[in-house]
Amino acid sequence: MYEYVHGGDIYTARDLTNNPHLIDFSANINPLGLPPGVKEAVMEALAECHNYPDPFCRELTQALAAYESVSQENIYCGNGASEIIFRLVLASKPRKALLLAPTFADYEKALNTVGSTVEHYPLTVEHDFRLRKDFLNMLDNSYDMVWICNPNNPTGQVCEASFLQEVLERCSPKNTLLVVDECFMDFVDEPEKYSVQHLINSHNNLLILKAFTKTFAMPGIRLGYVLTTNGRIIERLRAAGQDWSVSIIAQKAGICALKQTEYLRKARQLVKKERQFLLEELKRLGVRTYGSMANYIFFQASDCPDLDKKLLARGILIRSCANYRGLSKGYFRIAVKSRNDNLLLLAALKEIIKVESR
Repeated sequence: MYEYVHGGDIYTARDLTNNPHLIDFSANINPLGLPPGVKEAVMEALAECHNYPDPFCRELTQALAAYESVSQENIYCGNGASEIIFRLVLASKPRKALLLAPTFADYEKALNTVGSTVEHYPLTVEHDFRLRKDFLNMLDNSYDMVWICNPNNPTGQVCEASFLQEVLERCSPKNTLLVVDECFMDFVDEPEKYSVQHLINSHNNLLILKAFTKTFAMPGIRLGYVLTTNGRIIERLRAAGQDWSVSIIAQKAGICALKQTEYLRKARQLVKKERQFLLEELKRLGVRTYGSMANYIFFQASDCPDLDKKLLARGILIRSCANYRGLSKGYFRIAVKSRNDNLLLLAALKEIIKVESR
């Protein structure tokens, strides 16, 4: 039977608990919710839905080009970042790929669909799940594609741009594609220290994956994009699937979202404040955290491996990380949410830990 392995499955959780009012900490969504302007744009877009969507997303890529300070022809949009991952793998059919472990599951899932050989660089608890310099030693001629999630999911650890540039310099002579997933970069302090966007013009084997999902709280609309100067890859992406993967509603929502500068400023400020609050409170509870430099917190509660089930019984959904490659029961990820929601989570955690420690 097919197993869903991501967070955000409020539907199964509602069926299990018969509780329509769950607080979802399992998906790392902007705590401010969908911007009001985007809701209005969605409503207005309904009037155009008797037409096919623009297959080239011209207005959206024009807006993204200005927002990201890149050329319009260096952008490809898709039905969420995950759709682009699968399409990219289908378009390039890598014989052999290198992934981190743990990391986002869809990289390997996509690679398996085309029969790629997948190898892993283990991120270990002994090194706080950080990517280390010895990763460079693995980059031999055998890899067609390397994937790095930065900040990594689920650990929230980041790689500095200077290190990723070294990775790029190892990959470039071998024509190895380097895919850097920066979907959570908007919530990292000082993102300019970690993003490699400034390197796309000098390295056409670099692809940067981004999404509207977490930043603008619109996972239900499905909109992602990739930045690259590799025109051949973009042409292959277009040829690897249907022409209308980005709906009219998604295109209009994206154009509007990019104008929400004040909303984004407030969200970053809120996440920074609440992330620090949660980290301090978890430390007081004796919970070990790692990384956690984005809008989610990765922690270990080895004394309570069924913490997710105990919290679900209290109406709170968190992400068990037991099904990530390289992790086991007792590792969890929670979103950074509003102060009220965070206090409810902490109160429940205190009750559970108090019972467990008896």
